[in-house]
Amino acid sequence: MALIVQKYGGSSVADTDSIKRVARRIIETKRKGNDVAVVVSAMGDTTDELIDQAKEVDSQPPARELDMLMTAGERISMSLLAMAIHSQGEHAHSFTGSQAGFVTDARYGAAHIRAVKPDRVINALHQGEIGIVAGFQGVNSLGDATTLGRGGSDTSAVALAVALGADVCEIYTDVDGVFTADPRIVPTAQRIPSISYDAVLEMAASGSKVLALRCVEYARRFKMPIHVRSSFSHLPGTIVVGDGVDANSIPNID
Repeated sequence: MALIVQKYGGSSVADTDSIKRVARRIIETKRKGNDVAVVVSAMGDTTDELIDQAKEVDSQPPARELDMLMTAGERISMSLLAMAIHSQGEHAHSFTGSQAGFVTDARYGAAHIRAVKPDRVINALHQGEIGIVAGFQGVNSLGDATTLGRGGSDTSAVALAVALGADVCEIYTDVDGVFTADPRIVPTAQRIPSISYDAVLEMAASGSKVLALRCVEYARRFKMPIHVRSSFSHLPGTIVVGDGVDANSIPNID
């Protein structure tokens, strides 16, 4: 049995049908004997829509209020996903970033994680439940909601995986792993079965959007394996590990 953290991005939970499909995948992982914690992004373009609404009422919204608003997107998706899992016969418990123990600095809009104390998530796992955590957000020392900036849910997932002592952090997206080029643009791009943290960091610095830079840096620092996969298929994806680590040693649930 493995402890697996799965992260689902906005395209994977874009609507209620997508959320039901993701719930089935999570339950499949759970029923194979694994403990599962999930980090979820806001549905589709919700975050961009919230920013647009904010600017319709205030062309220069206060950073604190904007963060309060933007955390709403992940709260919606985490709750709906927990409900979808419940409707399919499993127990799930959703948590905001603050409830999951994500403590950040005071920088609104681009906060850095200072600590993760996921006691409530651990309790849920011990009770046989699936823990669903809102990505992209935390709480500062004042008790105010903060957001982690673009790609923040990837960083949330890796940080949660490290704090839980997970065996692997699976990042689910809309492509089948890390490729030599963007397969949506270059049809001949080849999937890379395994790759080092340093190589992915180089790709991210050059503009690749598969993984957020801070997410990979966090994973490298704590030696947390990342498995990049598509939520729309069961193809093997790409394992991201340190130099010299055998990718075949990383748990693969399929």
